[in-house]
Amino acid sequence: MNVLDKVLTLRPTSVVSRLGPASRLPVLSPRELSLALENAPAALPCLPVPARPMLPGLLAAARGEDAVLGLVCPHPLADRGAAERFVAAVQEVAEADGHARPLFLQAGPVRVTSTAPASLAPVKDGLFRLVDTGFSLVALDVSRLPASGAVEAVLRLSETLVEREFALEVSLPGGPEGEELEGARLLLEGLAPRMPGLRFLRVSESVLGEEVQDVQFLRSLVDLAGQHGLGISVGEAGRRSTRVLPTYVAAGVKKVECAAPFERLALAVRPAAERESLEQKAHKAGLTPGELLGVLGGQLSPLESADASRLEALTFAEASEVLEALGASRTGWKSMLFLAENRGD
Repeated sequence: MNVLDKVLTLRPTSVVSRLGPASRLPVLSPRELSLALENAPAALPCLPVPARPMLPGLLAAARGEDAVLGLVCPHPLADRGAAERFVAAVQEVAEADGHARPLFLQAGPVRVTSTAPASLAPVKDGLFRLVDTGFSLVALDVSRLPASGAVEAVLRLSETLVEREFALEVSLPGGPEGEELEGARLLLEGLAPRMPGLRFLRVSESVLGEEVQDVQFLRSLVDLAGQHGLGISVGEAGRRSTRVLPTYVAAGVKKVECAAPFERLALAVRPAAERESLEQKAHKAGLTPGELLGVLGGQLSPLESADASRLEALTFAEASEVLEALGASRTGWKSMLFLAENRGD
């Protein structure tokens, strides 16, 4: 068996089932990828796909940088077909381009706003549908709940995910400003012993400060998560500038979700009137315009060929910079070699 063949045996069962037995696309769990990069000065990059024409640029950047890459479907429960369309698009583009570097697919963050059974039931049903869709990581946003409520909600929602050995990411719970570290401690103490699939604790970049990042707080979170065998994930990164990304790597962050630059690119190529409409609708829905663009997907008019090509090129350039800033360059083949040599057979 060559290196790729060995790595393919590590794909989650749900991924193999979704992609089909003939697929040779290395969609892995971030559990394995984190292990492969454990001692590397790098964070797993996780990038959104607000518009389908961006996919070739994102994947080409990962190949050009020889990088591990995570792709995000930010609102997988937007409608019953959103998650399936996302995974199908990734597979189609990646296999057409012969992509052979490690990928992981993230569903969410899925927002959880209440512990009431009536509120949790549709979310749980949606998560159940995600199990066989082909994602290898599910992220839950419990930032609107206190720590105790967040623990309760995650335990109720994640039964199916735990049974299928899904990797899981959970956000910091809500709470008074200045008490975020205590909230994280309560959350981890309530979840970590009961959820072997919990891999990341997510903190939004906004919690780290607007102008100057609170690196000491971030390092404290990294230490706390490490005590429970977890890594820290920074979400909504790059809102102001991607120049802050190396700071997260230096602090010990294991995963960074960088959405804002790509949302801006996706919006910039839309007609002015359409952008204005998206901004108004997004404000009413409590989303950013870029997030709404990702939710609407195929409901919008297709881009002209020239605009789609320009968006792909701009995406490639932006993604290449982000991958380099996160230390992800030259992690693709290196991680595959590690996994092929340490897969336990």
